[in-house]
Amino acid sequence: MLSKAAESQLRAVTANLWVAEQPLRYFGLKITTRMTVVKLSNQALVVFSPITLNDALQQQLDHIGPVTHIVAPNLYHYFYLAGCKACYPTATCWAPPGLAAGHPDLPIDLELHPGDRSPWADIEMLFFDGFKTLGAGGFESLNEWVFFHSASRTLILTDTAFHFDESSSLGVRLAARMSGIYNKLSPSKLEQVATKDKEKVRAAVSQVLCWDFDRVVMAHGSIIETGGKVAFREGYEAFLGE
Repeated sequence: MLSKAAESQLRAVTANLWVAEQPLRYFGLKITTRMTVVKLSNQALVVFSPITLNDALQQQLDHIGPVTHIVAPNLYHYFYLAGCKACYPTATCWAPPGLAAGHPDLPIDLELHPGDRSPWADIEMLFFDGFKTLGAGGFESLNEWVFFHSASRTLILTDTAFHFDESSSLGVRLAARMSGIYNKLSPSKLEQVATKDKEKVRAAVSQVLCWDFDRVVMAHGSIIETGGKVAFREGYEAFLGE
C-alpha cells in the first residue's frame, strides 16, 4: 500500500478521460506506470492498464461512473488486474491473446484477438503485431492492443512507445538518452533489437496513423497533449530506420 502522501489520485486529462500514476521500478530506475480511464457515452468506465486501487482512487472512480470494463492491454501490464477485478467483480476483464494461458490464475473473462472488432463504440483498437521487447525469457512479443478515443482525439498506448522528457529524474533522463528515447515518442533500442519483423510493425504504424489523434497517453513517460501524431510518426520512422 502506498503511503498517504504517495497515494495515487485520478486526474482529468480532458472530457471523459482520466489518468492516475504510481511508482514503478524498471531495470533499477524509478519511473511511473499510468492507468487510463475512459467514460463511454453510456456512462460506463473502461480502465486500461489498472494500477493499485487505494481507497481514494476507488472513491474517485466510483464518483465518475461504474467501472464496467478492465483491460490488460498487453502481456506485461497485468500485475494489478486481479486487484481491480476484486474491487469491481461485475466488470468484464479483457486481455490480449496468450495472457490467460500463461497466467491461468488471473480473473480474465475475455481475450481480444487479432481481427476482433472493438467492444466499445466510442473506442477504436488495433493489435500492434510484430512488436517485441526484451523480457526474462529473451525477446518476447508484447501482444499489445493500442486504442483510439475519437471524441478526445487521444491515442492510448502502453509499451509500444515511451516519452521521457525534462520532467523525468536525472537517472531516467540519462537512461533515456542512452536508449535513444529522450524527448521522443518511441520504443527504446532494446525493442529495436528485439523486433525483427519490421514489416508487420510498419503495417501497424500505418494503421495507427490513419486515426485522427493529437494527444498521446502512454503508460510510461509524459503525456503529449498536442502534436502527438507527428511525434508518433517521427519516433517510429527512426525506430524502423526510415
